[in-house]
Amino acid sequence: MGELAKLPNIGKTLEQQLLDAGIDSPDELRRVGSREAWLRIQAFDPSACLHRLSALEGAIRGVRKAELDEGVKAQLKQFYREHKVEGSR
Repeated sequence: MGELAKLPNIGKTLEQQLLDAGIDSPDELRRVGSREAWLRIQAFDPSACLHRLSALEGAIRGVRKAELDEGVKAQLKQFYREHKVEGSR
């Protein structure tokens, strides 16, 4: 596992998806942001879910996704609803 997997919420699978999306470091993930990173992943994996988006945001903030405050969770949920591919979770 690489540098990305050292962040909270990032396991082997999500790390590989980030690499496939052109995001190869924690600094690049912070620069791109959770929403853009998620959109890049969703482009090749339409099953990308709200949990994955929350995991990315938590990784950027250095916390587990469950520790995100309710306002951030609400914003992520709204973004997810607006951008999810039909038929995905």
